[in-house]
Amino acid sequence: MPSRSSPPRSFVLSFKRLSRLSVHAGLAIAALIVAEGGAHAAPRPAELSPAVPSPAVSSPAPAAAPGPANVALTFDDLPGIVLKPDQAYVDATNRALIGSLKRYHYPAIGFVNEGKLDEIIRKRQIAVLRHWMAAGFDLGNHTFSHSSPNEIGGHGYVADIARGEKVIRPMMENAHRRLQWFRHPYLETGNPEAVKAEINRWLGGHGYRIAPVTIDCDDWEFAEPYDNAVMSGNKAEAQRIRGIYLAYTERTIGWYRRAAQALFGRDIAYVMLLHDTRLNSDSFSGLAAIFNRQNLHPISLAKALQDPAYRTPDDYSGKDGIEWLERWSLALNKELPWDDYEDVPKIIETEYNKLDSQ
Repeated sequence: MPSRSSPPRSFVLSFKRLSRLSVHAGLAIAALIVAEGGAHAAPRPAELSPAVPSPAVSSPAPAAAPGPANVALTFDDLPGIVLKPDQAYVDATNRALIGSLKRYHYPAIGFVNEGKLDEIIRKRQIAVLRHWMAAGFDLGNHTFSHSSPNEIGGHGYVADIARGEKVIRPMMENAHRRLQWFRHPYLETGNPEAVKAEINRWLGGHGYRIAPVTIDCDDWEFAEPYDNAVMSGNKAEAQRIRGIYLAYTERTIGWYRRAAQALFGRDIAYVMLLHDTRLNSDSFSGLAAIFNRQNLHPISLAKALQDPAYRTPDDYSGKDGIEWLERWSLALNKELPWDDYEDVPKIIETEYNKLDSQ
C-alpha cells in the first residue's frame, strides 16, 4: 500500500494488466480467425430453419458452495494507515480491529513500518503495537519507510529493513517471541536478479522469512476514500464504499481460488494481504461473512506456508510488484484466468487518485 508520503504505484503498468491485455488480444485474434474461416458456412438469417418451440427450461440449480480452504490473514502498515494524522482515530481503529479478530478467534499477524511511529504521537503509536502483541498477535517487519528496492537499491533497502526492527525486535524478544517475518512493500522483491539475491541473503542471514501474498483485493485503494467519508461525517458515503469494497473483495477471492485451481488443480492455503485501516475494522463482520460463505478458515501464516505450493520456485525479478500466484504461473509456464479478473471499480480508483493528489 503506498503511504501518503510515498510515490503511488499507479504509474507502473502491472504485470497483471499486461498479462490481461495479452490474453484479450489473443482472444480477439482467435475470434477473427474463426469468423473468417467459418464465414462461408454460416447461414444468413433468412436461411435459418423455421423457429421451433424450445423445450421448457428449468431454473438453474443454485451454485454449489465452495469447498473448504484455509487462509492466513496478514495486515500491513501498522500502526495504521490514516488519511489525516489523528491519533485518536488510529487508536480506535486498532481497538476495533483487534477486538474483531479476537471475537471471531482469527489468527493474524501485523507488519510494521516503524517510520510511522513518529508521524503522530510516538508513545501511543508504540502502545498500538503492544496492544496487538498483548492480544496474542505477532509482529513482522515491513521496512522502516515503506520504500522500494527499485528506488533505493539493494544496499539502501537492506538498511531500511534493519532500521525497521529497532523497536519491534526487542518488543518481540521481551515477550519471548521471535521476529521472523518480513513483507516487501509494494510486493517489489528486487530488480535485477542480483539485487533480489542480495536482499534474500540478508534476510536469510538475519532469520527472516518472506511473507508471500496469494490473495490481494487492493483494500488500500478503498481505504482513503473511506477515511475521507468517515472523517467528514458522511455516513451514507461510508456505507456505500463499504458495500462496494465487500462485494469486490468476495469476487476477487473467487478469482484467486480459480487461479490456484489453474496452477495446482486445487485450493491452496492462501495468504491474504489486508491493511490496518478503519475500512477493515468497520467492515470486519462483512469480511467474516465472506469467509463463512467462501468456506475459508483463518489459520496462522506459519501453518499456511506448510502447503507444498509455497515450495514452488519464485524466479521473478522484474520491477513490478506482483503476488505469488503470478510468480508461480511464470515458473510453471501456466496461464491464469485473466479473462475474468476485475480491476478495482473505476469510481473508487478515481476517488483514491483525487485524494492522493492533494
